[in-house]
Amino acid sequence: MADKKIKITKQRVGDILLDGLFYIIGGAAYSISVNMFSTPNHISLGGLTGISTLINYVFPQLPVGVMLFVLNIPLYFLAFKFLGVKFLAKTVVATASVSVLIDLLKDYVPEYTNNPLLAAIFCGVTCGIALSLVFLRGATTGGTDIIAKLVHKFKPNFSLGKVLLICDAVVIAISGLVYRNLESMLYASITIFVASKTVDFVIYGSAGGKLLLIVTSKVDEMTEAITQRLERGATILPAKGGYTGEDKNIILCAVRSHEIASINKIVKDVDPNAFTIITNASEIVGEGFQSEIS
Repeated sequence: MADKKIKITKQRVGDILLDGLFYIIGGAAYSISVNMFSTPNHISLGGLTGISTLINYVFPQLPVGVMLFVLNIPLYFLAFKFLGVKFLAKTVVATASVSVLIDLLKDYVPEYTNNPLLAAIFCGVTCGIALSLVFLRGATTGGTDIIAKLVHKFKPNFSLGKVLLICDAVVIAISGLVYRNLESMLYASITIFVASKTVDFVIYGSAGGKLLLIVTSKVDEMTEAITQRLERGATILPAKGGYTGEDKNIILCAVRSHEIASINKIVKDVDPNAFTIITNASEIVGEGFQSEIS
């Protein structure tokens, strides 16, 4: 029992260190996206990061990273109340890492202003890589991700993708007014599109979605964990072992791009001996996936 406890503790420490490493690398990539491409070219990243860059443009004495963290504080309280401590803890750490590195590396990251189109594309690529690293460790960068989860919690029929799209569209529209430049809005749209595709590619490869088949002896616990912690539906399929002839159950579950790491963590926590098959799904149509995976 003591050896098992020590093993679990070492594994937990390893997970925390790996989380920190991913957040630091992700924060550095996000800093490049903001300081090299976004801010000098007046290209909004959408969400609270976009708002933070706009505030910095109007009030240069207010750093982008500091404003990003400050704007997230009210959402942290809402997340704590409605979304739970585990989700909040990782998100706060990830957001803090991103915010600090944006300001810390500002003077060391060169600005690129030669070609706005290239700036928009690479802004999206570096932003997408940064978000992917954070998503892979089961966290988010706060902002519109928290807003989307809160809206989805109280309005389940309103998809997360729609909320994120609306938030980004509003920020892009505001950026056009602040920068007084229509082209900045168009470049921002390119950046957000490239960022979303980069996230899909880094986490998924070239696939549009993932379908999971989970064989476990803890079907009820696993199903409850998926529906409660991930807020995704799951279907239980009866099956029989070909070798043993034993009756078994298979859990069928479809997930979005940034959820694959989270569901793997759930499976590992509930049943380390579970057998999981993850396959590509080129298109998923239905509740919770319309306009999200295509």
